[in-house]
Amino acid sequence: MAELTTLSRPYAKAAFEVALSDNALDKWSTMTGLAGAVASQSAVKELLASPALSSEQVAQAFIDVCGDELDEKGQNFIRLLADNKRLTLLPQIAELYENLKAQQEKSLDVEITTAFAVSESVATKLADALKSRLQREIKLATKVDQSLIGGAIIRAGDTVIDSSVRGKLAKLAESMNS
Repeated sequence: MAELTTLSRPYAKAAFEVALSDNALDKWSTMTGLAGAVASQSAVKELLASPALSSEQVAQAFIDVCGDELDEKGQNFIRLLADNKRLTLLPQIAELYENLKAQQEKSLDVEITTAFAVSESVATKLADALKSRLQREIKLATKVDQSLIGGAIIRAGDTVIDSSVRGKLAKLAESMNS
């Protein structure tokens, strides 16, 4: 996985720099997201691995699948990736691009998983607390997982805070078995 990230990083940075200079971060976010989703389809993976097609043919087929969602620079980006046999990296490129965009916008995607539905007022309070603690704009998503029994799991970037009853019971069982 680290190798894919290492290979993808220069392309994600290049796409980000172009998007930043064109003031088109959201447009590139859409384009890289779509391209990443297309590249992860099994039929497209077979097409990308086909030795019978030239890089130009693969790029054109990929651009045709994406349709009008890719502007001229997006199409050139796809052609560049095809020439370098890197189209399979598009899902990782899209993910890295989103990370760069979030850093630029000083925002953070946060997912809160709870055993029961969270009210809008509680979600707002959590988002405000995280915003003041992390000094970033928070994009909050909530999810319900009844297997947690109680409490919550908060995922904010690389940080995971598990204060669920299930997590605490697992830690207790682990310490008793040690």
